[in-house]
Amino acid sequence: MIEKQKTKNLLEEYLVFGGYPRVVLEETMEEKVKLMDEIYQSYLEKDLSYLLRVQKTDSFFNLVKLIAAQTGRLINYSKLSNTLGLAIKTLKTYLWYMEKIFILNRVNPFFCNKRKEITKSPIYYFYDLGLKNYAVNSFRNIESLTDIGFQFQNFVFNILKEKIKKSSVIINFWRTKEKAEVDFVINSGRGVIPVEVKNRKLEKPEIQRSMQSFIKRYQPKKAFIVNLEMKKR
Repeated sequence: MIEKQKTKNLLEEYLVFGGYPRVVLEETMEEKVKLMDEIYQSYLEKDLSYLLRVQKTDSFFNLVKLIAAQTGRLINYSKLSNTLGLAIKTLKTYLWYMEKIFILNRVNPFFCNKRKEITKSPIYYFYDLGLKNYAVNSFRNIESLTDIGFQFQNFVFNILKEKIKKSSVIINFWRTKEKAEVDFVINSGRGVIPVEVKNRKLEKPEIQRSMQSFIKRYQPKKAFIVNLEMKKR
């Protein structure tokens, strides 16, 4: 029981404060906030904005906040462009640079049938959860996270990304126009493995309709449901 509670506490700490060593090792909230503020300022307000020669700095930082607030959700470039008053080309350039300096990971949709499956809209995950939380003012405690399900999803994505980093395997997601969805599709080019993420404990295996639909359509050899405790496949 003690070991489970310790693991739970460590997970909650990571979901809130991320993995920057200096931030994690600080004991007080005041010091954690101070260090994350320094990282945020250095990454975004100095390095990246200078690199891009950003003129509309307000639009740039609002973009970071909007992406942080939409982590794990489909991104509509046209809506973001209109909201921020940025040309789509400029918007995509900003996002591209944020990928290159390890702030964001872009995940593209998996599809075989263009008429039935979403093929264009990507989703984004943050390399560091603490940086993402800081951008949306949720850098306090687990109760401050209003999107805990997507936060856990980002956590699982980071683990998967680490596992495949020395391979040609890519991670996609799957959505259909009928709103069936699978969080991650591990695509080796020779076969696929769907992965569904649930931020709760499962008492028994639950294969929901979306996963069933994917399995029926693509016949994967394996499928995984990641949850907080149950270890059965």
